[in-house]
Amino acid sequence: MDPYKDILFTVSRPSRYLGGEAGSIRKDWKQASLRVCLAFPDLYEVGTSHFGMQILYHLANRMTGVLAERAFLPAPDMERALVERGLPLFSLENRRPLSEFDLLGFSLLYELNYPGMLAMLSLAGIPLYAADREPEHPVVIGGGPCMVNPEPVADFLDAVVVGEAEEVFPAMLAAMETWKAEEGDKQDLLRAWSQMEGVYVPSFFAPGPDGMVSRQGAVTRAVVRDLDGAPFPRFPVVPWGRPVHDRLRLEIARGCGRGCRFCQAGMIYRPFRERSASTVACLAEECLANTGYEDLSLLSLSVGDHSQIGRLLSAVMDRCTSRRVGVSFPSVRADTLTADLMEQIKRVRKTGFTIAPEAGSHRLRDVINKNVDEPMVHKAVKDAFALGWRLVKLYFMIGLPTETDEDVAEIANMVLRLKKAAGNRANITASIGVFVPKPHTPFQWAGQISVPEARRKIEYLKDRLRKPGIKVKWHNPEVSRIEGVVSRGGRETARLLVRAFELGARLDGWSDHFDPDLWQRAMEETGVGLVPMAPDLSAPLPWDHIDVRVSRDFLLSEWKRALEGRTTPGCAQACAKCGVCDFVSIAPRPAADRPVALAAPRPEPEVWKKVEIAYTKTGPARFLGHLEMMNALLRALSRAGVDLKYSQGYHPLPKVSFGDALPLFAEGTEERLWAQVAAHTDPGALKSCLNAILPPGMEVIYCGSPRPPDKAFTYRVEAKEPLFSPDAARAFERAQTLPLARTDKKGRVREVDLKKAVAALFVESETVCELTLRLDQDLRVKPEAAVRRIFSLGDEAPLFLRRRPGTDAA
Repeated sequence: MDPYKDILFTVSRPSRYLGGEAGSIRKDWKQASLRVCLAFPDLYEVGTSHFGMQILYHLANRMTGVLAERAFLPAPDMERALVERGLPLFSLENRRPLSEFDLLGFSLLYELNYPGMLAMLSLAGIPLYAADREPEHPVVIGGGPCMVNPEPVADFLDAVVVGEAEEVFPAMLAAMETWKAEEGDKQDLLRAWSQMEGVYVPSFFAPGPDGMVSRQGAVTRAVVRDLDGAPFPRFPVVPWGRPVHDRLRLEIARGCGRGCRFCQAGMIYRPFRERSASTVACLAEECLANTGYEDLSLLSLSVGDHSQIGRLLSAVMDRCTSRRVGVSFPSVRADTLTADLMEQIKRVRKTGFTIAPEAGSHRLRDVINKNVDEPMVHKAVKDAFALGWRLVKLYFMIGLPTETDEDVAEIANMVLRLKKAAGNRANITASIGVFVPKPHTPFQWAGQISVPEARRKIEYLKDRLRKPGIKVKWHNPEVSRIEGVVSRGGRETARLLVRAFELGARLDGWSDHFDPDLWQRAMEETGVGLVPMAPDLSAPLPWDHIDVRVSRDFLLSEWKRALEGRTTPGCAQACAKCGVCDFVSIAPRPAADRPVALAAPRPEPEVWKKVEIAYTKTGPARFLGHLEMMNALLRALSRAGVDLKYSQGYHPLPKVSFGDALPLFAEGTEERLWAQVAAHTDPGALKSCLNAILPPGMEVIYCGSPRPPDKAFTYRVEAKEPLFSPDAARAFERAQTLPLARTDKKGRVREVDLKKAVAALFVESETVCELTLRLDQDLRVKPEAAVRRIFSLGDEAPLFLRRRPGTDAA
């Protein structure tokens, strides 16, 4: 019996905890020789959007004997439910407590996720500090971009992966399998790991009297030398619902040679390496076929810098156009966003893009080494609007080193000039971030502006840009303050993190969860982070023993050049001798110039027909909301290779319609959808194909010509305790009228007469009744609301519904 199933009826968005998604892998627990749980200290919809975790998930599961599952930080209502019932946090695939795994690996992408990691350990019954764990506890490791300064969380982790994990993570698992088979001591495993490039074992590095860890025996960042040959999951997990990034994400390049001095990613992912156009196109074709996604995002720190971007985008768009898949970029440099690229993107639909000037004045862009001038930005924005775009996003930062009020004023001036040039119909969103100095960047020695100063500058920009067609968004300066404290902290920061966790810090990347007063109290009680940090150039730094391959001398030189307003050419123009490349095994690696060999796109059908698909929604599928179910079915149709007819216009959509929405938690024995498909579609083959790929609890029971529509639905309603009084049912039968207030989508309230809406009512027992509701639009009511009104029930009594087509008996 699953002890967690009943909890799913009590929490919001239960699909977060369901598992069973397309692309997920469920292995036999008993047959595994090594059991790994990949943990993400944020909500499911954030964690499933992180592609690094997906790569590790598939890398581990393709190893014989290794079982890899996933776990995410539960939302507050689920956390409360677990604590109240005394149940531990569990994995999605086999619903096993996290404490039963051999290895627990956290993906740490954002410093404010650290309390979430502590919450997951606590909910799993695992001691927070590595030194307090017994041999029966899992080995706990961490990885991700934050681990270029692992010291704030070093006391919680047995080991840390520094850098890119595609090669070192499988090697760690293989060593752990051997260690487990030999029943070795934990220290034996940690010693074996510490010999691997990119693995840091904090317990082997004791801080000195000044709190700093010696550089002796520095840990060197792991690097994937050849990105084109690096593993990539051909069938990534397709999350339920709407994750933060609800699209296929393809990394076309890694690293950046531009040298922006504020950018940590640009430093720690060097050198610049590319996937070839042919590799990307083949991955896009295979992954889209396997997932059914409607959108594709090409990922890179600088997409336009790809040496084959024209051919790459053309090849990808050839596949995406026939599948009606939209293609988008992340932030694009203005000097690489050409009209030709925009023409390719708009072949399916005009997805949005962001241009990041970062600073408003040319002087400050020289300080940060952002080699982009305003005419480049003007040209990119004007081209976008000329080609039919109506929204462009611009990203700026405040608080950069040497910034003056005049520099801030230039942000507003630039946006206003761009808006004027683009015309009245154009819309511009200006996003304002607060600069946070990060380790292993030239600006790691910079100070961070105060919260009041950041607020003053944001208010100025909001006031200046309060114009039609311009929208201003901004990052909370309080969040940036805490991010800055934690990102540059040493091992003393662990005290702050534990106290913040104890006070209730969770999900601090979400504005509705972040509490600055909580963090202020934690800082005052621990004494950590009260003084803004602006390190002395000669003083040791908490992360000095982590070698990301970019030399300290280079970073120091770039810091001094920044203060002088001098720029440094990017890697493509001249080698700046940053220290990363040896030009033998590690070097910038452009994509191989191979031809793109793909099957010809399917021709557009000329003749269409309408089919009806009837399906069940029972068991686990009852925990899917209506929109989640629609997504699952639409993507299943795409994965089945069905030629769907699409609408015309700006945003083409498949011509598919669904029957009445089934309430969350309710089961349905015969739900319906109707789709316009190619005339050659074989309904029998389509039914078989869909049943092979639909999630558990969904099964196609009819596929063929449309049948007459339903006129009523019958709901079988069950309760755990006696609630359905025969006397109440008889009173309803005798009543002339029984009003029920109903609120429509616009918030308007009106009454519906249940005597007209209810076609039949039958009480089978005091815990089971059946209710038939007419589908007349003017009489629509929610079945649960009708039952509660008829039997005078409160909202707290749980009801379980099962729907089938009914007969309008009256």
